[in-house]
Amino acid sequence: MQQEQKSFRTFEDLEVYQVAREFRKMIYRVAKRLPDVEKYGLVSQIRRAAVSLTNNVAEGRGRYHYLEQIKFMLQSRGSLEELLDDLNVRSDEEYLPNTEIPGLKEQGWRVYQLTNGYIRYLRERKAGATLALHESSPAYGLTEDELDAVLGTESNGRSNDSTI
Repeated sequence: MQQEQKSFRTFEDLEVYQVAREFRKMIYRVAKRLPDVEKYGLVSQIRRAAVSLTNNVAEGRGRYHYLEQIKFMLQSRGSLEELLDDLNVRSDEEYLPNTEIPGLKEQGWRVYQLTNGYIRYLRERKAGATLALHESSPAYGLTEDELDAVLGTESNGRSNDSTI
């Protein structure tokens, strides 16, 4: 039997995006329940980080250069970690019942695992990137080697474990 390989047409087809989107919705619902005193502080920060989580997955998917895709996934992962820390703030300030927080964190760590898996996939594809499409100018004025250095990958395509 030949196993059918799923093709990804848009960012919405990516499992990491789908799960991150559900997490973003959960975080938004919780943010609506925070006290008014946090409206321009924590609520605003949470909403920006939650939108950044899925926006960076989408924007990265729209890039043709693997290193750029990885860069956006790393930014998404940073926003996710920020949201996980915001759950700690909500717990510390007793804005949420402590019984709610573990389920939210569990969903967040699921997004984290998928994000790391997708980053790993992109790095492996970059290492064997014979079919990769490249934009005509280097991303953000950086060469491929400079992007490798920023993203923590070695010139042989292996990832630096400190970045995952």
